[in-house]
Amino acid sequence: MGEVDPVFIQDLEHRPKLTVIEAEGIPLIDLSLLNSADAISDGSLVSDIGDACKKWGFFQVINHGVALEKREKLEKAAREFFGQPLEERVKIRRAEVRVSGYSNAEHTKNVRDWKQVFDFTLQNPIRVPASTHPDEKQVVEWHNQWPEYPPQLREACEEYAEEVEKLCFKLLELIALSLGLPADSFNGFFKDQTSYVRLNHYPPCPAPELALGLGRHKDGGALTVLAQDDVGGLEVKRKSDGEWIRVKPTPEAFIINVGDIFQVWSNERYESVEHRVMVNSEKERFSIPFFFNPAHYTIVKPLEKLTSEENPPRYRPYNWGNFFVTRKSGNFKKLDVENLQISHFRIPVSQPL
Repeated sequence: MGEVDPVFIQDLEHRPKLTVIEAEGIPLIDLSLLNSADAISDGSLVSDIGDACKKWGFFQVINHGVALEKREKLEKAAREFFGQPLEERVKIRRAEVRVSGYSNAEHTKNVRDWKQVFDFTLQNPIRVPASTHPDEKQVVEWHNQWPEYPPQLREACEEYAEEVEKLCFKLLELIALSLGLPADSFNGFFKDQTSYVRLNHYPPCPAPELALGLGRHKDGGALTVLAQDDVGGLEVKRKSDGEWIRVKPTPEAFIINVGDIFQVWSNERYESVEHRVMVNSEKERFSIPFFFNPAHYTIVKPLEKLTSEENPPRYRPYNWGNFFVTRKSGNFKKLDVENLQISHFRIPVSQPL
């Protein structure tokens, strides 16, 4: 057994199993129809998206329209950035007032993750609440930080983000249609979005049976679009039996999952699903998640068209900006964000149905 700092060691009940169950059931959806004029009206594509969101909360897409060279350019720049000495990387270390940039001290469920990251926001700057108090309306700006090396990192990041953003809006339309809504039902929430992209680097770990690259969690935003390399490590908690299932890398595919916001918007027709990342004792791993988030002033609540007297709202409204700022600030203020989940806003059911 390798030696690791105790801050990385998971509690016994949450330690990963080294035996892998691969996720044959996670749908692989071909988006090539999106290139045709009547793509959105294609019932089978919409149905496939809806089934995947309902049964898994995850799916993979191919022929998605994001140019492979943009992804490869960013992957190359990411390897060069993380390959620098630590003293170079920490020059753009994240801090409470500079939440974009580099970090090697991420925590999930109060356990340190075995990884290092670089974050940048899609809109620069993005505007967020100055305070998490709901009565305070002031906002502040979060600006990106860029390293001197590699010089092409900024360009690679911005080009990639622009391409994946287009994909996200296409997915929004398909998900809306799968819920029986007009295709553009969600677009307005993303006018002043708080989306960001993360470059993840998971170094080899001497004790993969004790630590996790990223602990179990659910994504708080609307959608996540993940590019992972061929090493793999993403595991999804299967809804049917609670088993942890490995998502086998598919060349050039993106892994998509719906986040907490869609769970609320859909009034639990679609659920945000718990997932985690395993580490490897021999190989480093790279991944690039794109977190597609609405404007900071968005009030998240079940959509009226998806509720009724027979299916009343299951969540109280909450302000996305306040929620987002509290979660992003957790690693700096040492906040107890363990219970900062949308379950806090769920309306208790007073009587069994």
